[in-house]
Amino acid sequence: MSDDPTHVQEFFGSRAADWDARFPDDGPAYAAAVADLGLPLGGTVLDAGCGTGRALPALREAVGPGGTVIGADLTPEMLDEAVRAGRDTSATLLLTDVARLPLRDGALDSVFGAGLISHLADPAENLRELARVVRPGGQLALFHPIGRAALAARHGRQITEDDLRAEPRLRPLLAASGWRMVRYVDEDDRYLVLAVREG
Repeated sequence: MSDDPTHVQEFFGSRAADWDARFPDDGPAYAAAVADLGLPLGGTVLDAGCGTGRALPALREAVGPGGTVIGADLTPEMLDEAVRAGRDTSATLLLTDVARLPLRDGALDSVFGAGLISHLADPAENLRELARVVRPGGQLALFHPIGRAALAARHGRQITEDDLRAEPRLRPLLAASGWRMVRYVDEDDRYLVLAVREG
């Protein structure tokens, strides 16, 4: 299920121009997931794999004008669409691989990752990298605007137990990567995992 960086860039690069038009009704779901993250005013948050930046305005609103919002993505075309949509006014955009973030240890309060987990080349190692840049007690939100079964149906597949996003697989993966899962929601209209940085 995980992808190498070149495949991710090719996949999302070719779809960037009409990405937002394909999913025009996701805004409220993104805002609700950001609200569930409970970001502190003045906090520092990374949207890992931010794509066209649909979460960035909600993240900015959550941390307020004194906070810091960073959007990181591997695909230049997706970041170009974020700029076209004006979402660069909500965040600093970085063209970078979340596997090698140009951030110091413990720099962040939280990480938000929409649709991220299934596109990581090395999920365990990449989740460790996200843990590295988050302070102990900080949070990770793994989000998708629809649940696993609905997403599988959208792609003409059946849901399987070996899905990395299934709780029995994801919980130990997070634990081995420096995170403790505190919430798991997988419903037709929402997938949300919240985890706390151990240490």
